[in-house]
Amino acid sequence: MAASNMKDIKRRIKSIESTMQITKAMQLVASSKLRKAKERADNARLFFDTLYDTMCEISRNAPEFSSVFTKKREIRTVLLIVIAGDRGLAGGFNSNILKLAYRRAQKISETGKTVEIVAIGKKSVEYFEKREFTVRAKYSEIAEGISIYESSDIVQTIMGHYMNGLCDSIELFYTSFLNTLTQETKSYVLLPLEVKEITKGGKATELTEYEPSAEAVFDSIVPGYITGILFGAIVDSFAAEQAARRTAMESASDNAGEIIGELQLVYNRARQASITQEITEIVGGAQVQS
Repeated sequence: MAASNMKDIKRRIKSIESTMQITKAMQLVASSKLRKAKERADNARLFFDTLYDTMCEISRNAPEFSSVFTKKREIRTVLLIVIAGDRGLAGGFNSNILKLAYRRAQKISETGKTVEIVAIGKKSVEYFEKREFTVRAKYSEIAEGISIYESSDIVQTIMGHYMNGLCDSIELFYTSFLNTLTQETKSYVLLPLEVKEITKGGKATELTEYEPSAEAVFDSIVPGYITGILFGAIVDSFAAEQAARRTAMESASDNAGEIIGELQLVYNRARQASITQEITEIVGGAQVQS
């Protein structure tokens, strides 16, 4: 009985050790991908912050201008861009952002408005395909190697819907990387665009003349700015996914190590009991023969 129990414990220890090797490997892979994704997000942020400042400056220097991207319109259809991961095993990373987007979609639907989804990431696609909302576009397995040009293609499709009146508002949902232990779900309105008035150094900047017009310059900048926002969100979300997976795999490896330690103690006790039983049987047999 003890020998059979020892074999079961030994088999379970080997199984957990194999699982632990996988979780450690996934932790290392996630750490490597996290560093690269963080660098990409940091490198892109400065350029698109400059674009935003330029749009704010145009808005301040030409307050009478009107743009299709800033004009308020009656909202009948809302397009939600929801960015999630392509894989699981990342703790609550996917479920947190998907639940946030779903609650927002339900709230919009309750007001009688139509909700459509642009799903980015395999988990987002799978989630919303099973829900009652129309999935306008689906993008899977693009986050890790996405380029600014691929982001531009997605934005052209999305803005085409907006320009053609197929949607009246566009909202973005993604997870932001704060640090290796903390990720934050975020959402905000992409279109219609809201720009703030800015001053630099507390003083108004000199008026700038825009050719052919402030509206034309502003409208030409907006697609690039939206492209940058989407690219940054996808890269930021990918970094957050890797951080969440790294943490989850590290925790899984630690738990596996604890379980192996506990099983090793049980195995040692069972082995000691088996040895004691054998010694007792030998001593008992010797006494009978004498």
